[in-house]
Amino acid sequence: MARDPQFVMRYMEELEQLAEDVLSDKQQIVDLDKKRNSNREALAALHKKITAPASSQNKTWLNFGGVFLKLPKKSAISMLQSDQAELDKEISQLRDNLHNKVNKLRDAQGESDLLGYGLHPLSKAELNRVIH
Repeated sequence: MARDPQFVMRYMEELEQLAEDVLSDKQQIVDLDKKRNSNREALAALHKKITAPASSQNKTWLNFGGVFLKLPKKSAISMLQSDQAELDKEISQLRDNLHNKVNKLRDAQGESDLLGYGLHPLSKAELNRVIH
């Protein structure tokens, strides 16, 4: 059974594009997670400085995009916390979209969807209903 070479090429290109999308999203999640971890470390260091008895300075240095800024510690903490929330939101959104992209790739390869891949935890309200 001979296949049309153009059909095979289009199919392979489609598979490659879908796989590339999955891999690029995974890499973006890793990069954002590294940034989130460094923000977490900076927040912990700033909290230690604030609670330290010898914290006479009210300002600290922060590096944002290659630029060093001297900011009040409370402002720096606030900025890092908002950046942390934004990173959490982006990572969550990428992970949710990744499930659909992986299933699309598996469909294109003729494989079935991954079972249990789209599970979400119970919310507090749902958990309370289950317990009571």
